[in-house]
Amino acid sequence: MRTETLKVGGMTCGGCVGAVTTALRAVDGVADVVVSLKPGEARIEFDERATSLERLREVVKQAGYEVSVAGGESQAKRGCCS
Repeated sequence: MRTETLKVGGMTCGGCVGAVTTALRAVDGVADVVVSLKPGEARIEFDERATSLERLREVVKQAGYEVSVAGGESQAKRGCCS
């Protein structure tokens, strides 16, 4: 198992947290997800044999949020409330 923290931008409410959480939990190989609004982070524990960090980033992006990995560039530019 591997644990990574993604920076998630564009989350403005509990609904956003729920949307990101639901999207990540739906990915095969994800064992645990903790999304926090204030720091704008998602901590994901996943099986590298079943999914990849790039796939997890893509899922967050498809849900409509900015996403980056520690020091990486943001992708996507909308949230549920903006």
